[in-house]
Amino acid sequence: MGDEQDRFSDLYAAHYRDVIRFAARRIDADQARDVAAETFLIAWRRFTEVPGDPGERLPWLYGVARNVLANQRRGERRRLRLGAQIGSAGRGRSEADPAGEVAASLDVRAALDGLSARDREVLQLVAWEGLEIAAAAAVVGCSPKTFAVRLHRARRRLEKALADHGAGARGRQSIEMKEARS
Repeated sequence: MGDEQDRFSDLYAAHYRDVIRFAARRIDADQARDVAAETFLIAWRRFTEVPGDPGERLPWLYGVARNVLANQRRGERRRLRLGAQIGSAGRGRSEADPAGEVAASLDVRAALDGLSARDREVLQLVAWEGLEIAAAAAVVGCSPKTFAVRLHRARRRLEKALADHGAGARGRQSIEMKEARS
C-alpha cells in the first residue's frame, strides 16, 4: 500500500498544477480547485487505470478533469431547470470583468464562443494546454488521425468566425501567439 501511495503522491506533485490550469481556463479559480480535487480523487480510486507511461498520465488526467467538468455542467443545468420549474428566481451568472483584456483576446474569445463546444475543446487542448495531437486525442477519446481532422476543421471555423466578427488579422495574430507559446 505504501508503494501505491508514493506513486500517487508523485503523480499528484507532478500534475496538480497542470490540472488546475486546465480547469481554470474553463471555469473560475475556486471551481477549478474543486475540479482538480475531484480529478485526483478519481485517480486515486481508479489508480490501476492510470497509464504506466509518464507521457500518457497528464492526458489521462485531462480526460478525467474533462469528465468532471461535464458532470458539473450537467448538474448546473439540472439545478437551473429545477429552479425554473419551482418558480424560484435563478441566480444570474456574473461574468469576469473583461476590462483588463486586450482587444485581440476579446476577439478570439468572442469567436471561440461562437463555435461548438467540441471545436472549442479541440482548439483549447492544443493552443492552451499545449498538447500534441496524440495526447489531445487521448483526452477526448479518439484516434490521433480523427483528432487531427477535427483540429483542422475547428481552425477553419475559428478563422471564419474571426473574419465574421471583424477581428481579422488581430485575432489571428493572438491565436498564433498562443500556439507559438505552446
